Amino acid sequence: MPDPTPNLRVPTDIEIAQSAQLRPIGELARDRLGIGADFLETYGRHKAKVALRFIDTLQRRRSGKLVLVTAISPTPAGEGKTTTSVGLADGLARIGAKALLCLREPSLGPVFGLKGGAAGGGHAQVVPMEDINLHFTGDFHAIAAAHNLLAAMLDNHVYHGNALGIDVRRVTWKRVLDANDRALRQITVGLGGPANGFPREDGFDIVAASEVMAILCLATDLADLKQRLGNIVVGYSFDRGVVRARDLRAHGAMAALLRDALAPNLVQTLENNPAFVHGGPFANIAHGCNSVLATRAALKLADYVVTEAGFGADLGAEKFLDIKCRKAGIWPAAAVVVATLRAIKFQGGAPLEQLDTTDTGAIDRGCENLERHIENMRGLFGLPCVVALNHRSSDGAAELAHLAARVAALGVRFVVARHWAEGGAGAEELAREVVRMCSSLPPPQPQYAYADKLPLWEKARAVATRVYGAADITADAGALAQLRRIEDSGYGDLPVCIAKTQYSFSTDPARLGAPTGHVVNIREARLAAGAGFVVLVCGEIRTMPGLPKEPTAFAIDVDGDGHIIGLS
Repeated sequence: MPDPTPNLRVPTDIEIAQSAQLRPIGELARDRLGIGADFLETYGRHKAKVALRFIDTLQRRRSGKLVLVTAISPTPAGEGKTTTSVGLADGLARIGAKALLCLREPSLGPVFGLKGGAAGGGHAQVVPMEDINLHFTGDFHAIAAAHNLLAAMLDNHVYHGNALGIDVRRVTWKRVLDANDRALRQITVGLGGPANGFPREDGFDIVAASEVMAILCLATDLADLKQRLGNIVVGYSFDRGVVRARDLRAHGAMAALLRDALAPNLVQTLENNPAFVHGGPFANIAHGCNSVLATRAALKLADYVVTEAGFGADLGAEKFLDIKCRKAGIWPAAAVVVATLRAIKFQGGAPLEQLDTTDTGAIDRGCENLERHIENMRGLFGLPCVVALNHRSSDGAAELAHLAARVAALGVRFVVARHWAEGGAGAEELAREVVRMCSSLPPPQPQYAYADKLPLWEKARAVATRVYGAADITADAGALAQLRRIEDSGYGDLPVCIAKTQYSFSTDPARLGAPTGHVVNIREARLAAGAGFVVLVCGEIRTMPGLPKEPTAFAIDVDGDGHIIGLS
């Protein structure tokens, strides 16, 4: 007898999200987190910011367990790290655990570019999905405004006499825009005669790569925010001294623009579980983590806090541990490494159009990538971990069993999670394994990839060789000069934030699996003194992405009733 429903259409992510029954955010905050209305700044019925003065009241409470969700190296086949984070939080709630989700805010760049939104997928999403993926509570706009105010005040200072002696050839502070626009990577400003200032080279980064974004994510309160903003180095004077934002008297106004953005955003999952969504993405070009304020608050409000770090464990998890956790004094109790059968087969060389074809050979080859991420989490950083297979309906039982055996041979638990189709119910087994790891093992102690006192060059070498499997590092002459200048200015003890392709352990996005023996070349070194790290730009990675030939913006629209459509 034929299938009676062979042509049933699977609803899209946005259709699932728009059909959800949401609770008023004030009611959810009160009932689930004990946050009264006086401590909320609501944005409509389903979004709110939690007042910093409420977070101040939490300091004496016991902290819960932090669970890091990371993944294998990303592929066009998709892995579903955010989706798994949401599903895990819902799964924990279903088994009776008090859990809170901490995610990063999406950037408009990938929303309208190649990747799409970042609110999860299927039946494991944070909502209101279209709001979160678009303007949300305006945090990114505030960051862009503060960043560009500093750029304007710098050029204005030069125009009005340049009392600080700023060498416009050595200005390091660019402008930012939250969109993919390759034409703005390198530009010239100040053209058109004396009334328009002094001509100089400039450029734009995407907002997620802004140091102001990193400062917002790492600041512990308003005073810390303002101090960090003042510490931003915008360039160098003619006598090679550093010029800071406080020298331009810009940090107070910048803090005013960021005052409201600093407060964490509270939303909910499809299953009405609370979620903080606060801080910037892009762990390939930034540190890419949820804000310290949101994470610390969540740890005081829940027994289990599920958070994600961007892209694969070599990028997001490394920066989460070596930068965020180092500076915030926190450490995960366990890690979840997310993978899909399709992504593993792609890492093993299977063509994109053949990923639904049974191919255990491709699984074996692709497992090299998974195994290195597991070893980094477990061996290098000392975290107990579980592999979460983000299940798809096309996954074959024989391939799942084959992969499970490969993972079991490493001494790591393997869980098939069906949260995309089933929501929290499909992640209950994963939730139980996370609780088991957090409860039955001694709490892991911080283990970093490098020591604070190492020179910047040795820190970069440690990440490249210990995390990426590289043989060594090299640097362009300009990058070496920048590193010397940064260390001579007294910033050699800062952590490094390596910007490189997310698609490979190497700097070549086409080198899949787990390459070894490669060399990581540093093209540029950027001091982020306010954030407290040094960005090392490697390979061909760009801090201002470009749009693909057919961007996702083609599919996004508004229907006659004002509903957003086509967002994924």
